[in-house]
Parts: sequence; C-alpha cells; structure tokens
Amino acid sequence: MEKEILHVSEQIPLILILGALLLTGWFAHVAGEKTGIPRVTVLLIIGVLAGPDILDLVPDNVSDWFDQVTHLALAMVGFLLGERFLGRELKRSGRKVLIISVGEVVAAAATVFLATQLIGLDPVMGLLLAAMAPASAPAATLDVIEEKGASGPLSRTVLGIVAIDDAWGVILFSLLLVAAQALSSDAAPLSWMASAAWEVVGGLALGIILGIPMAWMTGRLREGEPTLLEASGFVLLCGGLALWLNVSYLLACMALGATVANRAKHYQRPFSDIKGAKEPFMVMFFLLAGFKMDIDMLPALGMIGLVYILSRSIGLIGGGALAASVARADPVVRNNVGWCLLSQAGVALGLALLVEERFPEVGSKILPLVIGSTIIFELLGPVFVRWRLGKAGELP
Repeated sequence: MEKEILHVSEQIPLILILGALLLTGWFAHVAGEKTGIPRVTVLLIIGVLAGPDILDLVPDNVSDWFDQVTHLALAMVGFLLGERFLGRELKRSGRKVLIISVGEVVAAAATVFLATQLIGLDPVMGLLLAAMAPASAPAATLDVIEEKGASGPLSRTVLGIVAIDDAWGVILFSLLLVAAQALSSDAAPLSWMASAAWEVVGGLALGIILGIPMAWMTGRLREGEPTLLEASGFVLLCGGLALWLNVSYLLACMALGATVANRAKHYQRPFSDIKGAKEPFMVMFFLLAGFKMDIDMLPALGMIGLVYILSRSIGLIGGGALAASVARADPVVRNNVGWCLLSQAGVALGLALLVEERFPEVGSKILPLVIGSTIIFELLGPVFVRWRLGKAGELP
C-alpha cells in the first residue's frame, strides 16, 4: 500500500503542485487578513504541517526545487534592497535615521554573538546566528503604522529605519559569512583573505557592471515603461553569474539595484515589476522552508533558541536606544525605537538557507531555530509596535 501511495505521489503533474502551492499562498493571505496573523507565519505553519515530519502530503521531489526557488527569491529581494540605497532616499531619511539603523544592526549582531559565546556555542555557529540577527520584517511594521494611522517623530524614524536596515543587514551578513568560512577553513590566511575579497568585492563589481547597461536600457523600449522581461532578465542574469563565478549573489543583486536606482532616468518601473514578479517565488519559498523544518531537532535547540531570541531583542532595543542617543534623537524615539524593530521574516529565512547551503552541518541546526524564532517574532513584533506607538502618544 505504501509503495502504491509513493508511486501515485511521484506521478502528480508538476503544474498541479505549482497551482496548489500558489493557491495556498492566496489562502494564507486571506487568512492573515481575517485573523491578524502574518502571512509568513501562516505559510510556514502550513509548510511544517504538510512536511514529512507530520502529514507528509508533499512528494519528495518537491524539496529538490528548494535551492533554485531560494536563489530566485533572494535575487529579487536583493535587487529590491538595492533601491533603498538610492542617494536621495538616504538624504531624505536624514542623519539620525542613518546612525540609528547602522547602530541597531551592529548591536543586534554583536549581542547575539557574545551571548552564544557565553553559553559555550561553537564560534562559527555563533557568527552565523549573529549574521542573521539584524534582518527585520519591514512589511509587518509598516502595516501597523499605516493601519493605525500613527504619526509623530517615532513613526517617521521607524519608517526610515525599516526602509534601509535590511540592506545594512545583508552587507553585514556577507562579511560575517566570510569570517565564518575563514574560521572553519584550514587554508592559509592569505588564501582565505583572497577568497573573501573575491566573494565580496567581486559581487559588488558584478552588480555595478551589469547595472550600468540595465540603467541605460531602462525606458528605452517605451519611454518610462521598461518591460517585466527586461527587469527580471537582468536580475536573474546577475544572480546566475554570481553563483557561477562564486561571488556573493546577494551583494551582486543589491549592487545591481543600487546602480539602477542611482543611474536610470525611469528607475521606478523595474522595481515595481520585480515586486510583483517575486510574489509566486516568495510563497513557494516560505512553504518549502516549512517543509524542510526538522521537528525532531527543536528540543535540542531549545536553550540556543531562547538565547538567540532574548539576545537579539536586547541588542535591537539597547542598540536602538544607544544609537538614538548618539544621533541626539528625541527622548520618545530613544525610549521606543528598538521595540518597533523586532519583527523578523523572509530575509532572515533566506539567509538561514544560504547558511545551510554553505555549512550543511551547522545549517541543519540553524534553519529550524530561525523558522521557530521567525514565527515568534512575526506574532509578537506587531504587538510591540502597537504598544510602543501608543506609549509614545502617536496613535490617533
């Protein structure tokens, strides 16, 4: 009987599975709107329930798509993050937002690394957890501010920070990933330093080199309206070349986005196109992340997970307050800004999957930990945002 079920599952047409995954994403969106539970959380929970550890509803060959779906989704996310490095956007955000965003990103990573070392965790795993700590969920925070109609210095500062802090987080992740590779490598210092420089500098150079012709072509086919094919073609070409050349494809796609945002005359349209194009891939990405969740590992990761959640929260809250003091922000910003940055979602999961790809043994422990903490932060993060906005007197 078991062989018959397996045979039937292997014969399920690919197009049927894709349709089911996308409709599940639609259901998660509707369920999230009705219940107030973030869509990411709904998708992860569905993925875990349908995965091999519980209901085992998904054919085994579906998990083979995961690496490719991850690369596609993160290439698009990296490109969109690059837009946030548009010069005039940073100028509009102001010096205070810039200082606070950098401060909370560095503080979150440093606090998580120190906490993991205090409990005797392997330095490589500590570095990798620290690398993922700064990643946030701008959509969850933005939704609360817009839904409640909040206005005031805290709301304005938080909106400016969430617009750029994931970009800083990806840059820091790339650097810490290289440091973790150096720690785990037996190669000579000169060798791994050359490899690190190639990965980081090569990724940035690739993005800039491809970004110049993309910026020139944007709007040429029809003034102000470059096509979806043009935008997605350049983004996927950049990601694919980065993987082929063994450079950081996250940094490459970010550099591509930043170059287009700064040089193209009609730069808004390609980012708008990619935002729409990435949705199906993001839905599959979250569901497949849930499928890969190893339930049996959760008890063993309990203490590490608790330390990660607490140290990340302390780093963001304390780092936000300290950086706000340095930036001479208003007391209402200083006392509340870190509490509004706790949500964590897609970027953190994507980084965890990259870690699993580079460090299979460590990554197999990190992925379930990050999925579990993401669900907690996604549920509690918006609650803290509403609480601190109300405390700041910015809710109408």
